[in-house]
Amino acid sequence: MQSTKQPAKDVYSEKEAAEALGISLPTLHQLLDAHIFNDGTSRPPQVQFTSADLVLLEFWREMMPNPKVVRMPRRS
Repeated sequence: MQSTKQPAKDVYSEKEAAEALGISLPTLHQLLDAHIFNDGTSRPPQVQFTSADLVLLEFWREMMPNPKVVRMPRRS
């Protein structure tokens, strides 16, 4: 996660969380849909996050495959 000089907040909005993580809002929604709202329930219109949530979101973001990297098949 990117370090900021601002003190940690108690609650982050979706926009603030995306900015703190250095990702777009659609990417944040993609992470939420892939890891939290993946049991058929829909994502609520507004989600709030704690600093601990941001740590977990950052972990999931780092685990996302890089779309710029193309994996080649193994050589036999």
